Amino acid sequence: MALRRAVADGIATITIDRPGKRNAMTADMWRALPGHLDALAADPAVRVVVLTGAGGDFCAGADIGELGVIDRPGEPHLSTAAEQALAAFPKPTIAAIEGFCVGGGCQLAAACDLRFAAAGARFGITPARLGIVYPAVATARIVRLVGPAAAKYLLFSAELVDAGHALRIGLVDEVVPDVHARVAAFAATLTTRSLLTQQATKQIVDAIAAGGPVEDTVAGWLAEVAAGGDAAEGVAAFLERRTPAFTWTGRS
Repeated sequence: MALRRAVADGIATITIDRPGKRNAMTADMWRALPGHLDALAADPAVRVVVLTGAGGDFCAGADIGELGVIDRPGEPHLSTAAEQALAAFPKPTIAAIEGFCVGGGCQLAAACDLRFAAAGARFGITPARLGIVYPAVATARIVRLVGPAAAKYLLFSAELVDAGHALRIGLVDEVVPDVHARVAAFAATLTTRSLLTQQATKQIVDAIAAGGPVEDTVAGWLAEVAAGGDAAEGVAAFLERRTPAFTWTGRS
């Protein structure tokens, strides 16, 4: 009944492991996620993080029995803190989704950079069934991801939608027969690409999506490119028809 993490070949996997409750997140699990992410961000061997669930489900959301602790009036919302830590993770993140991805599960999936779903996955944002309000940060993220009308559809109805519907509205990026094999292959591809490019792209795209200015951000990354060797290595590898050996591991 916890979060598990493992690292192999540059890919870190965080598994939500509470299958008896369809991986519903307790208060302690919400609290633990930022610590796992901090450890992985500091590990130069980690190039990509995959978030998934045990036992055939991604995450059924917050444990309803602990809502009074997870969302305590006057205190930071535990799920929002975990979501923001995931969204701010500096390296690429992928949600590998099968089974139920509901409520706080959608909150976590939306905070990842990319979402790959099994054909049988089911999605829903269900506060209207409980008479509560979805966190502001999570609502804003869903609106940016799927647009206002699709966000209202999900939040008004609290209905579960299938993977095809999720794909049509942009809630997921791919629907595949074997989500774990597809994510493993895609994550392995990402480990061969320039981490500098990936981190710069993530920061710039997220700033654009949030409606903020990006000129200074882009200028900072161009300076990083000029100071490092990844660009020269990438060009050389292209001309020599070989796989590049990028060495940039993060900003000092």
